[in-house]
Amino acid sequence: MIKRSIVCTVAMMIAIAFCTPAWAAGEPAVGGQLPDMKIAMPGSFSEKSYLGLFSFGSFRIPQIKAKVVIVEIFSMYCPYCQNEAPKVNQLYMKIKQNPALKDKIKMIGIGVGNSLYEVGLFRTRYSVPFPLFADGDYVIHKQVGEVRTPYFIGIKLNPDGSHQIFYSKLGAFESADQFLATVIKLSGLQ
Repeated sequence: MIKRSIVCTVAMMIAIAFCTPAWAAGEPAVGGQLPDMKIAMPGSFSEKSYLGLFSFGSFRIPQIKAKVVIVEIFSMYCPYCQNEAPKVNQLYMKIKQNPALKDKIKMIGIGVGNSLYEVGLFRTRYSVPFPLFADGDYVIHKQVGEVRTPYFIGIKLNPDGSHQIFYSKLGAFESADQFLATVIKLSGLQ
């Protein structure tokens, strides 16, 4: 009876391991796709307009009107995220000021473990110009493999509605210019 119980337990553990989606096992894989994440629609018209979204409720990242989306996974309590904020803002401004890129690359941030209030404090304290979203209950954080912060994901959005991750890394980037050049090269924009 005990042997049978052990065999059943081991068999169940193996089945669970093989049935777990690949993205749940670790960080988002380059060449893979994002999990089916639902994000609350931005409240402001300017953020909806920036993302090309004009409905209510929630949206998925592949619905953003762009060719490339850069997602920063951050926490307002992360000192590395705080230190990185000026460079991330520079990246946004370089994209916005480049007529060839401003409609092709969009940026969003997801505050893991952060409430709307905490995300708002981070936005104000660091003058973040792009849309930030709260993930206070860690749902999105779990979907992206519970990555540490700051974590950057680059997603190429294809005309047929599909998408592919081309960049997935933990930590700060050297400079906004260098990171933008990497995004352009890896995404195939140039």
